[in-house]
Amino acid sequence: MSTQYESRYASSPAEVKGMDTEALRKAFLIEKIFEADRISWVHTHYDRYLTAGAMPVKGGLELQTIDLLKATYFLERRELGMINVGGPGMVEVDGEQFEIGFKEALYVGKGKQKVVFHSKDAAQPAKFYLNSTPAHHSYPTRKVSGNEAEVVTLGALETSNHRTINKLLVNSVLETCQLQMGMTELKPGSVWNTMPAHTHDRRMEVYFYFEVPEGQSVCHFMGQPQETRHIWMQNEQAVISPPWSVHSGAGTSNYTFIWGMAGENLDYGDMDHCKINELR
Repeated sequence: MSTQYESRYASSPAEVKGMDTEALRKAFLIEKIFEADRISWVHTHYDRYLTAGAMPVKGGLELQTIDLLKATYFLERRELGMINVGGPGMVEVDGEQFEIGFKEALYVGKGKQKVVFHSKDAAQPAKFYLNSTPAHHSYPTRKVSGNEAEVVTLGALETSNHRTINKLLVNSVLETCQLQMGMTELKPGSVWNTMPAHTHDRRMEVYFYFEVPEGQSVCHFMGQPQETRHIWMQNEQAVISPPWSVHSGAGTSNYTFIWGMAGENLDYGDMDHCKINELR
């Protein structure tokens, strides 16, 4: 089969407090995102978020529905966002073609019936990182390149968190129902992302780490601000972040990560900040 899925239940802070390393990784870490000619979804009961990768090699790779959705086609009641982290690719949406290059994004709205992923060169396949959420309205399909993103630079080299935030699929750029996606690039010499950390009870989040140099890793921090835990992550892995949890990382080198969010509102700045010296 070219499409498969697994579903993960939501965990409360009380449960997470008692988890060991293996249990934490099983509940929150998505170890394998990309596999040639296969889409393997991970569904979380936090806002019914779906995460996967599409890496077409032998030919076109079609987005197929999964039994979990009880839908005749995948986007019958959902929206889809993607960012290409591989070679040049093309996405066909109900017959319309979109060329998607490295670090470019595409939003596909509710009601689109046929989505097919293609690579321009099988030797350097496209890698479409996919996020999907339930949708109540149909918005137009739209490609977003770097020059169309809302770009913000934060942090400083002195605090090891100098970074550029590229807001790609957010409501200041285009209309979506609840899905938001963007990409944060750390400058050389900086290793901390999202620091100071925050929570947002009105949204959950998924982080996807990539451009992690060979032999290096990222330590992802999660949990309640006064009860934190950590998960060591490798290149091209993702991690689920509950609404009640902080989500921050420190790498042994600089790296890039994609953030995706869903939930109560579309206000990017709706965060409950945590003071660094009060984290435990």
